[in-house]
Amino acid sequence: MQSRAFRRMFAGTFTSNIGTWMQNVALISLAYELTRNAAFTGIITFAQLGPMLFLSPFGGALADRVNRRTLIVSLSLVQLTMSMVLAGVALSDTPNKVVMVLVVASIGCANAINGPTMNALLPTLVPREDMQPAIAINSVSMNASRVIGPLLGGLIMTTVDRYNSLVPGASAVFAVNGLTYLFVIWAIVGVKLDFTPKGRAGLGPIRQIREGLAAARRDLLITRVLITISVLSLCSLIFIYQMPILAEEHLGLSGAGFNLLFASFALGAAGGAMSMGSFLSGHDRALTTRGGLLLFAVTLAVFGSTSNVPVAFVSVFILGAAYFVIVTALSTTLQMRVPDEVRGRVMGLWMMAWAGFVPLGGLIAGPIIDSIGITAVMIFGAVVAAILAVAIDLRDPELHALGAE
Repeated sequence: MQSRAFRRMFAGTFTSNIGTWMQNVALISLAYELTRNAAFTGIITFAQLGPMLFLSPFGGALADRVNRRTLIVSLSLVQLTMSMVLAGVALSDTPNKVVMVLVVASIGCANAINGPTMNALLPTLVPREDMQPAIAINSVSMNASRVIGPLLGGLIMTTVDRYNSLVPGASAVFAVNGLTYLFVIWAIVGVKLDFTPKGRAGLGPIRQIREGLAAARRDLLITRVLITISVLSLCSLIFIYQMPILAEEHLGLSGAGFNLLFASFALGAAGGAMSMGSFLSGHDRALTTRGGLLLFAVTLAVFGSTSNVPVAFVSVFILGAAYFVIVTALSTTLQMRVPDEVRGRVMGLWMMAWAGFVPLGGLIAGPIIDSIGITAVMIFGAVVAAILAVAIDLRDPELHALGAE
């Protein structure tokens, strides 16, 4: 926090993240209310985050190719505009579901391109020795916004629905989120940084992406980090965006009760990220990741199968903490390892693996949940996390080889 540039970017992105999570939770709640099935919730989640799967590598290539300030400001304006359009679509008592999916997808596309650029900026904001605390603070910001966003969004929705018959609460939330992108623009315009691209000039985007993939393949540790987060996201994080179903069917919670449940998960995640920036910062990240995966597996199995409300709140809190211990440890390992000249592209692969595979998993799991229930899917995710904990070795291969000698 001694860096003025970091403080300014932290403030801008934190405010915007609050708006994003207000919108995310309002959106999945609205999707479930409109259809009462997991399939459409999976579709709207995929529209929101699925572009990460396809566009993050291109976003990473752009981050290494064009001025990053121009890119972030332009994409923030796109997200602002389309959030306002989404607010207009949600004014109807029966919003057109096709239009809603298309508008959400456009916001997701801008976010998918913007994400790697924001991640690639981090090493220019702080010295290398402050990288893990900076990543941890960013994670705390992200997860604190997951706490504040759903609670604030729920308050806005409830208040607007109660006292205003003209504007639905979800529409108001989407409009407020649109305005929060102005804080990102404020932060990026006012900060003094080197925004010039770091990649080699003259290369086309496909060649840029190939270079990023080649850099990831050449380093065994980077490859293992990307495989770990990919498998975890695809198989074990489905519960995040299917939580309305679990909350209602297992726990009898909806509305404010669901918002509190989601906020408990996010509060735990913020605590997990904060622990990585404090008392866990000096521990071996490979062992920390393995312990986090084992704890994640146990608590996911409990959360996915319990019908006891207090047990659910405690388990989802611990689940969130384990989740972001894993994510912060993996992200720090990657940022410390990747060369600056391909950072944007490799971080694009990270965003694709982390944020892109989650909605794909939700899309695949939606019909399965409707058919056999959500518990089986949660138990499957827990088993996958436990296998990752045992099977993936995230120690530095070079240091490990030296130790063996």
